[in-house]
Amino acid sequence: MKQSTDTDALLVRAYMEGNESALCDLITRHKQRIYSFIYSKVFDRDIAEDIFQDTFIKVIKTLRRGAYNEQGKFLPWVMRIAHNLVIDHFRKNNRMPKFENKDDFNIFSVLSDSDLNIEKQMIKGQVESDVQRLIEELPEDQKQVLVMRIYKDMSFKEISEQTNVSINTALGRMRYALINLRKVIDKHNIVLTN
Repeated sequence: MKQSTDTDALLVRAYMEGNESALCDLITRHKQRIYSFIYSKVFDRDIAEDIFQDTFIKVIKTLRRGAYNEQGKFLPWVMRIAHNLVIDHFRKNNRMPKFENKDDFNIFSVLSDSDLNIEKQMIKGQVESDVQRLIEELPEDQKQVLVMRIYKDMSFKEISEQTNVSINTALGRMRYALINLRKVIDKHNIVLTN
């Protein structure tokens, strides 16, 4: 089937010109990556499925309005929509997002987007320096695992080898680091998304 070898941009254009199957190709092509990203944040299949559906409803509405203009950057655009819907989900449920470092998103779901205006860039910089200060308050073993995982992007296997502890211990330290970080964040009423 020829369509599946087309670029995202060509498929988007085909869909906007009335070719419904072009959208199916796009969804099929990116479903796994987008769904995995959402699931890595919410850790619940039903919620992930709902957010995935909502993401593509939003994509379809935007394309139908002719409001899509992300030159050839379809996947990052869809990921950004999914990311924003994940944040909305947590806001509605008054829960902090899981601090995961996946793909193009940094740990606290503050988008590094070239379109951020100066004010947002300043806020983003402030949030990142606040977060680094908070990390300094963690016990040394938790801080070490957090830094290796998030800033050095090391796997838990690599962390366990480098720190001479079992993978389970490394995972446990990461878990406690995140719990403690959330406590500090709540205590200081810090808002990490804007």
